[in-house]
Amino acid sequence: MKTTIRVFQWLPRAICILAILLISLLAADAFAPGLTIWQQLGGFLIHLIPSFILLAILIVAWKWEFIGGILIVTFPFVVAGILFIISHFMNKKNLLKTHNQ
Repeated sequence: MKTTIRVFQWLPRAICILAILLISLLAADAFAPGLTIWQQLGGFLIHLIPSFILLAILIVAWKWEFIGGILIVTFPFVVAGILFIISHFMNKKNLLKTHNQ
């Protein structure tokens, strides 16, 4: 019984760490020839922003497992929802501009 509890305690943490490392690996595309080292480092840090956000969520999840589970499950959908709302208002604003001209 204790082994099962430990597996369910550490498995989500390990999966989150691996997912963050995978997303962080994708930031390596910021290193491109023809750019200065500062441009490359700046691009690399910008590409790491999602990893930093996920790391913050992992820290919360590590301490408060229930809240962390809700955040990790809903976070991508909340971001997508916000983007849909922004898109709606931007399209509505653009339609009004086009219609008034």
